[in-house]
Amino acid sequence: MGYNIEHWYAARVKYRTEKLIKNFLEKEGIKHFIPFQTVFKERKGKRIQKEKPVISCLIFVNTDYSTAVSIPDKSGFIVSYIQNNDTKRFQIIPDKQMQDFMFLVDYSDSILKIPNAKLKNGDRVRVIKGDFIGIEGELIRVKGHKRVVVRLEGLFSVATTYIPGEYLEKI
Repeated sequence: MGYNIEHWYAARVKYRTEKLIKNFLEKEGIKHFIPFQTVFKERKGKRIQKEKPVISCLIFVNTDYSTAVSIPDKSGFIVSYIQNNDTKRFQIIPDKQMQDFMFLVDYSDSILKIPNAKLKNGDRVRVIKGDFIGIEGELIRVKGHKRVVVRLEGLFSVATTYIPGEYLEKI
């Protein structure tokens, strides 16, 4: 692993610090992805709008190793990078997986599902037509419907809505 090469890393952070860490990363000019969604809650008869992380306690940074290591000290926040079980180093998320993941999360929270991470392995597929063109992942069935799952190794999976079989090609 080159220490000056930028990679995507995933890290666990303390609950409800995602927004503060996002502000720090923006101020420092460190590329990151911490998706938020707008939720509405009723409180004392009033409808309140709040921003909350799509995935609690998880952030993604795209930087070199030494900058990643310095983030906890510089920011003052607890940032625990997810490690690869085989290499015992920070888990590197391939750019294509991260791009596909960011696209699915940003596309629309109304069509995004985060299924059980213990899904059975399926065929590797690429979407060749429709809104998700170019997305690569595993073909699975959820409630009888075909979906494409993008996995971030060692973390979790994100699934599309139903995709017709003719929109897919086997890789």
